[in-house]
Amino acid sequence: MRGSYILKDIIGVRFRDAGKIYSFDPNGFEINKGDKVIVETARGIEYGEVVRTNLTIQEDDLVTPLRKVLRIATEDDHKTYSSNREKEKQAAEICQNKITEHGLDMKFIDVEYTFDSSKILFYFTADGRVDFRELVKDLASVFKTRIELRQIGVRDEAKMLGGLGICGRPFCCSSFLSDFHPVSIKMAKEQNLSLNPTKISGTCGRLMCCLKYEQEAYEDLNRTTPRVNSVVDTPLGTGTVVDANLLTGQVKVRLDESPDVAPKCFNRCDCCVRKRQREPAQEHEDEIPEELKEILDE
Repeated sequence: MRGSYILKDIIGVRFRDAGKIYSFDPNGFEINKGDKVIVETARGIEYGEVVRTNLTIQEDDLVTPLRKVLRIATEDDHKTYSSNREKEKQAAEICQNKITEHGLDMKFIDVEYTFDSSKILFYFTADGRVDFRELVKDLASVFKTRIELRQIGVRDEAKMLGGLGICGRPFCCSSFLSDFHPVSIKMAKEQNLSLNPTKISGTCGRLMCCLKYEQEAYEDLNRTTPRVNSVVDTPLGTGTVVDANLLTGQVKVRLDESPDVAPKCFNRCDCCVRKRQREPAQEHEDEIPEELKEILDE
């Protein structure tokens, strides 16, 4: 059973654009949303932006002991952060050249300096496992600090690089989504979307994150709307559902008394299900086209 919600003097800090929000103890500082702070994390001292204050969270989600804010960022801290961003540009070019020199089958994505420059993280994608031990040694000899290479997935790649989706807006993952949520073909089917990979997959090649947004509403509508082939009682008699529009609530019913006449339209509230048409147990798996199976979540 989940723990109860608690309201404590906790702030939420984000270290990357649209990145995950981490909770910290403000340590007595008067901190407002938008302030830049210096905090201690598992990987060292970090510079982050306060995106939430007076957080309401579940006790089970509270990581204890809660790490404290070291200080509100000073002018020198801002300069250090800006300097790190400039150094990342040079590090990116060097890493790309080193990957080419070593002939590694990997794609460089991004680089990140920790605030105190005690570690540099290089992010990359690859089809399989890559032996990058020599590359790490080479980079360490150049930068004279700890080097970490981290392999990421295609969704994380899209989040880091950003871009425009088929809707014409910036990627959800790079603009406001803190975490990726599971998305399935079942969601597309329940929303009556075309199972065309170009229609329901994002630039990353996986199912679009936005399929999740209205799923709860569609699940509720599916519970209250008669399925196709269900037997229903209507104000004009008993019939069989031949079509149903979840959003408008209109249900087309072919009446038993006049099967040769065009189906009549009724509001779902006026249809009482006598015999519900059950969904085949393996429908969602068996009817998935082969080309769609490639974009399912890993």
